Amino acid sequence: MLRWVASVLSLLILGTAGAGYLYIQHLNNNIRSGGRSGGESGVKKPEPNAAGNTPLNILLIGSDSRNSEANVDLGGSRDSVGTKPRADVQMLVHISADRKNASVISIPRDTRVDIPECKDSETGETFRAGNAIINETLTRGGPGCTLTTWEKLTGIYIDHWMMVDFAGVVSMADAVGGVPVCVEHNVHDRPTRLVKGGSGLRLEAGETNIKGKQALQWLRTRHAFFNDQGRAKAQHMYMNSMLRELKAQNAFTDTGRIMDLAETGTKALQVSDGLDSVKKLFDLAMELKSVPTNRITMTTLPTVEYSRNKDQLVAVDKDADRLWQMLRKDIAFDANGKPGDAAEKPAPKKTGPPAAAPGTLTVSVVNGTAGDGQISAQGRAGAVADTLRGKGFTLAEAARTANPLKETVLSYPRDSGAQGTSDALSVAKALGLPDSSLRASGEVEKMTLTVGADWREGTTYPKKEAPKAGDLPDNADVINGSDDEACMPVYEPYRW
Repeated sequence: MLRWVASVLSLLILGTAGAGYLYIQHLNNNIRSGGRSGGESGVKKPEPNAAGNTPLNILLIGSDSRNSEANVDLGGSRDSVGTKPRADVQMLVHISADRKNASVISIPRDTRVDIPECKDSETGETFRAGNAIINETLTRGGPGCTLTTWEKLTGIYIDHWMMVDFAGVVSMADAVGGVPVCVEHNVHDRPTRLVKGGSGLRLEAGETNIKGKQALQWLRTRHAFFNDQGRAKAQHMYMNSMLRELKAQNAFTDTGRIMDLAETGTKALQVSDGLDSVKKLFDLAMELKSVPTNRITMTTLPTVEYSRNKDQLVAVDKDADRLWQMLRKDIAFDANGKPGDAAEKPAPKKTGPPAAAPGTLTVSVVNGTAGDGQISAQGRAGAVADTLRGKGFTLAEAARTANPLKETVLSYPRDSGAQGTSDALSVAKALGLPDSSLRASGEVEKMTLTVGADWREGTTYPKKEAPKAGDLPDNADVINGSDDEACMPVYEPYRW
């Protein structure tokens, strides 16, 4: 009898395991994926902290694709069917190395940026580098190009991208079951005599639980919320509210909820290759599970009107640089951590081969001091090359070309491996450069030091005081995840 019971149990377990395996395979088959990167940014993954962890950066992309009947019904114009989609929503989610806080920053879709050369991983088509509004990156090589543009702009290594279209937003909003949002006045985002278009969002003042198509309307509303910056703020309110709802539903631990969300999410999302399985997506969700809502902070890149086109924006460099620096140094956007929660952990002792003798290392020094829009500091490359030669790097030479950069970068050939890293570290040490300025690159044939706009004078790189946790620009539209009383103002022409 015991043997019979054991046999039945074994069959049940095997049957359940088989069904589970088939279900996982079903979910895996739902997932659409593509290449992580669309080009060369020169940005490398940061070194692990003392605990062996690195920050986790995920780029979220909202596509305006009309290339399905569902998307046309939800997003309007059939004239756009067949055209390449644009990346109208872009957010970088940064989860700290210690997994105790998360920071989010959005860039409005009409912000002008330098887009690097990109290659479409599906078609093989190559797109030349240029300066354009950031939502065009998706048309120049897909989501991988959007990621590479962000890396080039921020100096931050991005691990993954995730993309969703109109229909995906609706299905995911339904799967969550709706989230509460708030407006200060009755709102109707509709066409007016002066401004065409509109999301169709119509809500009464106060709090409303929205899902499905109405959630999409909220996320797409721009005119009634004043501009693209207002739209980003409304999207942050929605995301914070959704995270609070998921935590309240125990969605990170309730098996039934996980299965419901997994079925919808794997169909709705397109992801980079590093997230192309249910296990990888589940592991990613678990990384965010332990972050309390009061340690999640959402912001928007500070921008101003572009002088040559009032419909476009440019970043406020000083404020943008502070945000990027905080992310690169893993400094929390909130100040709610405990005294012992300092994000930056002691760097591990560096291992690897010893650096080659200074006199054997070739270093090309490039003048990039015009990177902040100022006139280039004349003779800068020659002066820094002289400094290096005085420290024993006798093969250092000033390049005849210029390459404007905001921050000083020391690039070395990626294929030089650990030896190249050690050699570059020795040059950095001689000049007082931080290790974060090093880049392993496939675009350089020899070590290349580009002296950026942050080092216009002096023989040693100037030391800078790092921002403190929560030290965000006043114009970054900061919203904390625990703020359940946030409410959107409504532009007067769209009130009723």
